[in-house]
Amino acid sequence: MTKPSLPELLHAAVTAVGGTERPGQVAMAEAVEEAIDGGSHLLVQAGTGTGKSLGYLVPALAHGERVVVATATLALQRQLVERDLPRTVDALHPQLRRRPEFAMLKGRSNYLCLHRLHEGVPQDEEEGLFDQFEAAAPTSKLGQDLLRMRDWADGTETGDRDDLTPGVSDRAWSQVSVSSRECLGASKCAYGAECFAEMARERAKLSEVVVTNHALLAIDAIEGAPVLPQHEVLIVDEAHELVSRVTGVATGELTPGQVNRAVRRAAKLVNEKAADQLQTAAEGFERLMELALPGRLEEVPEDLGYALMALRDACRTVISAIGATRDKSVQDEDAVRKQALASVESVHDVAERITNGSEWDVVWYERHDRFGASLRVAPMSVAGLLREKLFTDRSVVLTSATLKLGGDFNGVGASLGLAPEGTEGDDVPQWKGVDVGSPFDYRKQGILYVAKHLARPARDGDRGDMLDELTELIQAAGGRTLGLFSSMRAAQLAAEELRSRIPEYPILLQGEETLGELIKNFAADPRTCLFGTLSLWQGVDVPGPSCQLVVMDKIPFPRPDDPLMSARQKAVEEAGGNGFMAVAATHAALLMAQGAGRLVRASGDRGVVAVLDQRLATARYGSYLKASLPDFWFTTDRNQVRKSLAAIDAKARQTEAAEETEAADGD
Repeated sequence: MTKPSLPELLHAAVTAVGGTERPGQVAMAEAVEEAIDGGSHLLVQAGTGTGKSLGYLVPALAHGERVVVATATLALQRQLVERDLPRTVDALHPQLRRRPEFAMLKGRSNYLCLHRLHEGVPQDEEEGLFDQFEAAAPTSKLGQDLLRMRDWADGTETGDRDDLTPGVSDRAWSQVSVSSRECLGASKCAYGAECFAEMARERAKLSEVVVTNHALLAIDAIEGAPVLPQHEVLIVDEAHELVSRVTGVATGELTPGQVNRAVRRAAKLVNEKAADQLQTAAEGFERLMELALPGRLEEVPEDLGYALMALRDACRTVISAIGATRDKSVQDEDAVRKQALASVESVHDVAERITNGSEWDVVWYERHDRFGASLRVAPMSVAGLLREKLFTDRSVVLTSATLKLGGDFNGVGASLGLAPEGTEGDDVPQWKGVDVGSPFDYRKQGILYVAKHLARPARDGDRGDMLDELTELIQAAGGRTLGLFSSMRAAQLAAEELRSRIPEYPILLQGEETLGELIKNFAADPRTCLFGTLSLWQGVDVPGPSCQLVVMDKIPFPRPDDPLMSARQKAVEEAGGNGFMAVAATHAALLMAQGAGRLVRASGDRGVVAVLDQRLATARYGSYLKASLPDFWFTTDRNQVRKSLAAIDAKARQTEAAEETEAADGD
């Protein structure tokens, strides 16, 4: 039988999911096939509506080797496993003459732990365990969640937290889950044969396609102990998020609460001398953390350094003591011991990392009103780690709607550890960047408006003129506005002011409800506006008339006092590069591209992206930022924009009225 061609396979898959084949999707599939066959690497930018999931799944399935697909969001993971993969596999089965298996794999803490569920949770204050179901009042939210999870456990096949609907709080889930460090291990656990996490791993080992998340991919790369099965192809979707997710996994944190928890958990498992040593070290650390330290600690202050060394040494003593003693009077001793070890080892590892003082790490102190003080340590860059761990022994495809910044892929490539495209060398990963475009006609569907007449925004300064402009834009648009703000404080101030100025247009504010509820309510009422910060820049998908104006209050550069970003910028400058462009401008370009991408989500969408920051039109770096955005029609004419918004609003109202009349006639 002749091997089916890629166009034949893609056509079958697109038909199966009820989609429409697009030129960009075909171009993407061909580029992915070429990269996989050649064992090379690919960065492919595919705009919203391209159908990029099938653009990479079809050539990957046709190749016949194991592929890992890593995504950033739960929504895309579910779409792949519940919709795209089943339909694609069914469609390709007759032509491939095989039915590829697929599975989802997450970190251990995402799965229900049967040992925790049935035996209870180790407590800090008491020996042994306690029954969380008895301890929580059955009428409390926690008690109700726990009882619901116990009922769910009897019927679930996966034990996956995300299959539990409605969901439960993090506090409730922590009562029935464990981290990889706390896990007893399948061979030592009475429930090992039924373990949901172990079953998920086994399914992954037997599958041709494994769908996971960026965090687990990072853990697999960083920790050395493989958690993902061997694979020949890695596809990273939503790849613009990868560097920040890997950085998050590689970041360590130390807080007084975390240290005191480790003290309590270890106290009754070790001898008095070891327990007292850890208690004394914890008190010394907590005392110093109450002082007002600066943000970034380019050098750890001497007294804090001594406190961290004392903490590290005390943890080391306790770890040895826990391993050397046994106490059969402790109920379910193995579980209690494992939890204590996990807590102490976590404190030890971060304290040791900070005291070692690597030039490649950034250390800083934070204080939050709600969470208190913390000491954090993160890698200056993850580029070297990604180059070494990701781009060897497999073909890697990275895709997103926003990878091409300032007109090329080199900025994103550099953050991933890749040399500029076309660079030759024995140890240089070879890669290619491809932009397959978008099915949307951005110049006809959208306007990019820069409010050039506004004063240059100052940090935390009063922006009365910006609020005046925002008010007029919302009125012209008839609501229908997604407001993307550079800080939560700016979003709150704008919401408070505009609620009093234009009460006829409801203003929803991030944080006042869950993000899901906010987006649902925003989509339901076209007169509504939604204001918020970072997660809205990337997480809102509302096609249609409810979102016809996207406003950015200012260019989202990192805060000058952001310890990690400022350290990275300084490092680039010391190496002779342009730190501002390499770090701050790249960060802003990526966020602006994501934010502008909220406007046009379907072929019928029309609207305006309004940037209320004159620097996009006046600063030298403005052209770089504009080149990173969709190719909207550009203007600084405020009157023209108001007329355009009013016309778009009027047309939307006519459509809504016609739909209401049609619905009434149908009734």
